[in-house]
Amino acid sequence: MNAAIRYFTEQLRRTSVSRDPNQLFAERQTFGERLADHVAAIGGSWSFIVGFGLFLAIWAGINTFILVERAFDPFPYIFLNLMLSMLAALQAPIIMMSQNRQAAKDRLEARLDYETNIRSENQIAGLHEKIDRLQEQLALVIELGLRERVDHEAALDVADYVSAKGHGAAMCSD
Repeated sequence: MNAAIRYFTEQLRRTSVSRDPNQLFAERQTFGERLADHVAAIGGSWSFIVGFGLFLAIWAGINTFILVERAFDPFPYIFLNLMLSMLAALQAPIIMMSQNRQAAKDRLEARLDYETNIRSENQIAGLHEKIDRLQEQLALVIELGLRERVDHEAALDVADYVSAKGHGAAMCSD
């Protein structure tokens, strides 16, 4: 596990309340990291691709058709090629930094999901144990209630028998 994930995970373990990993990353981002994420978001969008394609077409049109004799970057467009190479040389590492940070955020989110699942499993197991104990206690209560009922019914039967015998004996002595 890399250092960034350990750092953010430790921060989350210290708090008992679950936190949003996106919010945690946003709180800890430096200006350079926010800028890299913004550059990556713009550089990977359709608006950037369409806009940059228009820029290239305008550049080629100006240097080929409008400024035919006095073009500042004639046909092989060497200056444009140099600018594009420098842009790619700067943009690629910035995008990779943003992707690495996103991968670290994804790993942190997966780790938090795993820890949440473990806590949930433990809580569910505890609930199962409580339900099992309640069922055992309920079974004992029902069993005791049935015994008392049976004992009470038996006592009534004996009382009925005795009273019937007593009443029958009284009739016989008459």
